[in-house]
Formats: sequence, C-alpha cells, structure tokens
Amino acid sequence: MQQELRLRWARMQPRERTLVGIGAGAIGLLLLWYVGLSSAWSTWKTVPAQKRALELDWMQMQRLANEARDLKAQPPVNAAQATEALKSATDRLGASGKLSQLADRATLTVNGVSPEALRTWLAEVRSGARARPVDMQVNRADGGLSGQVVVMLAANP
Repeated sequence: MQQELRLRWARMQPRERTLVGIGAGAIGLLLLWYVGLSSAWSTWKTVPAQKRALELDWMQMQRLANEARDLKAQPPVNAAQATEALKSATDRLGASGKLSQLADRATLTVNGVSPEALRTWLAEVRSGARARPVDMQVNRADGGLSGQVVVMLAANP
C-alpha cells in the first residue's frame, strides 16, 4: 500500500502535489486544534469567571464565619431576656406581625410585612434572643410578605 501511494505521488503534477499538501496540512491543523488546543482554549476563557465566582463564595464564607464567631462570643441570654427580645422585635412590626411562643420555639405570623422589615426582625431575634430560624413558609402577596417564621431559642443557662 505504501508503494502504491508513492507511485501515485510520483505520477501527480506539481500543482496537484501542492494542493494535496495544503489539504493534508489543513487536516493536520484541524486535528491539532480539536485534539490539543480546543479544550485548553475553552478552559482559558472560562477560568476568570470561575475564579471570580469562587472568590465571591470565599468572601461569603469568611463573612459567615466571622458572624458565627461574633455570635458565639456574645454572652448567653436567659429565657426572660430572650422572650423580651422577641417581643420587642415583633412590636416593631406593628399590626403586621403576631408572635406566639411555646417552650423553646416561637412562631411569627406575618401578613403584609415588607421583606426589609422581616430581614430586620430575623437579625434582631438572632442577635438579641439568640434564636435561629428553623422553618419559614412565606409567600409574596400584594401588600408584602405573608406566612410564618418559626425560630428556636438557644439553650438557656
């Protein structure tokens, strides 16, 4: 077979040899691109965006770790202080929030509260009462958010 290819090559005109050489070179370059360079090129283009996303995730994790460390360093509150902090935060919601407490769980029922007010309430009960949310069923309505938020109070000393 190799002998036959050499004979064919020898019978070709110089112009045909040039065209076959150009075609073979083009096919070789195409194979080199698809086999060796294409995946490296796509990786090189996507790495900066992935790096930015990972850096943002890292900064978020650092912020949460700092927040957890700060919360852990705060002195514990007793049951009376936790209940007072819950009531105080709920009073700021006005008529749109109603609090009911049973043992170490408190349920806030909201109707038409703004997302910012609910976020503020969660931050206040987290820092003031050392409570953490365990269940949240809130829907967006015309007048704001409506639903329930259940928080669990920390173990009291």
